[in-house]
Amino acid sequence: MVYKINTEARCAVIGYGSWATALMKILLENESRVGWHIRNPQVLEHIRTKGSNPRYLRDVRFPRERIDVSSDINQVVDQADIVILAVPSAFLKDTLAPMTVSLQDKFVISAIKGIIPDEYITVAEYLNQHYHVPYDRIGILSGPCHAEEVALEKLSYLTMVCKNIDNARILSHKVATDYLHVNPSTDIYGTEYAAVLKNIYAIGVGIALGLGYGDNFTAVLISNAAIEMNRFLAQSYAFERDTCASVYLGDLLVTCYSQFSRNRTFGVMIGRGYSIKSAQVEMKMVAEGYYASECIMQINKRFGIDMPIAECVHRILYGGAPAAQQMEELTMKLI
Repeated sequence: MVYKINTEARCAVIGYGSWATALMKILLENESRVGWHIRNPQVLEHIRTKGSNPRYLRDVRFPRERIDVSSDINQVVDQADIVILAVPSAFLKDTLAPMTVSLQDKFVISAIKGIIPDEYITVAEYLNQHYHVPYDRIGILSGPCHAEEVALEKLSYLTMVCKNIDNARILSHKVATDYLHVNPSTDIYGTEYAAVLKNIYAIGVGIALGLGYGDNFTAVLISNAAIEMNRFLAQSYAFERDTCASVYLGDLLVTCYSQFSRNRTFGVMIGRGYSIKSAQVEMKMVAEGYYASECIMQINKRFGIDMPIAECVHRILYGGAPAAQQMEELTMKLI
């Protein structure tokens, strides 16, 4: 029997970063009350008393009387029907560790564009394997949508992915606003891996820019990244998908070109000679592509798919290879 979402299901967000904050803004456009789990006591108190996040998207004001904010993840999850995960993948294990409430009777949506470090699996796979959440109760929210532009209410597009298209449509309505269009889809695997890969490619673009390559080369690099992404998705999990759609190509483009892209910024710093550690410290935000680079290389050992751009980025980030030399060698492999 296929699980069907109740249109009145209550939502909660786990996380307090820029994307979690943007999601709260979006949900409060449509929902009467929304739960919010925040681990940081200073951020929690500021939201509770001032109605804004002092660290991310500080200009966004929340109706405090409609937010049930708590540092107790069990309380937040217990009171919700739909749990939206919006923490960096590197922190997901620690965030969920104190949880004793079962997720099996919840619908869990991953708004995380990353792979679980050391596990080499996606968030959906992690939820299924470690928390026994059935795949028909897992959703993916993805697309070319930066939190900073959501805060400014600039027109953006997302894709809501579920195994059941009716559930995807119901959830799409919960996050759709005048400035946010949401498309339903059933390609859970492709959507998750596209979101992981585009972060790696954005780091590669950033490295090239940091080394002084121009717009012409950037266009070629991104074009080849799109080809590489399509090849990986097609050979690892066959599905009738159009990788020119916004959740695939659009997300790749915005992550590679946007000033808000933390992965591109991270790559630029590496290209300019920063060490991995110094770049991470200076950014003060997580570049998901760093962790994704190692995970994708491990996953690709099963498939042996030709991935010259991802391999180049991995050699720079994890092999200590000189960025200039690696990028020069990569230029001979592009078309």
